[in-house]
Amino acid sequence: MNKIILIGNLTRDPELRSVNSANGPISVCDFTIAVNRRGMRNQQNGQQGDADFFRITAWRALGENCAKYLAKGRKVYVSGPLSARTYQANDGTTRVSLEVTADEVEFLSSRGDAEAAAGSTYAPAAPAAPMAQNSGFTAVETDELPF
Repeated sequence: MNKIILIGNLTRDPELRSVNSANGPISVCDFTIAVNRRGMRNQQNGQQGDADFFRITAWRALGENCAKYLAKGRKVYVSGPLSARTYQANDGTTRVSLEVTADEVEFLSSRGDAEAAAGSTYAPAAPAAPMAQNSGFTAVETDELPF
């Protein structure tokens, strides 16, 4: 079984494109995430920890949603099969690219979280209005809950 689970941040905005098939065009979205490594070595020195970079490919509706709602800096959960591809870099060295075909993608940070991380000003939404008395719900004190 080949399945990897990753949580990381997008390194750039996702790119949506279409691929022609016998049944018509199919949407495919590509993006890259950086996954921080856990380790005390760099944290003790006050340096930023090491990160691994994974290319993610999401197909059809999943890819369309990724292109619509994800942006650089957003935190995301991705799971799917992992593959490694080797290629020749411009300097002649052989490099490896880690690629995941996404089966599942969950958006872990809101659009406002990414904007705040990027240094943008973000005004939180106004608090929700209290529920109307006749909404069918009864207020319960937390001390009365059985868990």
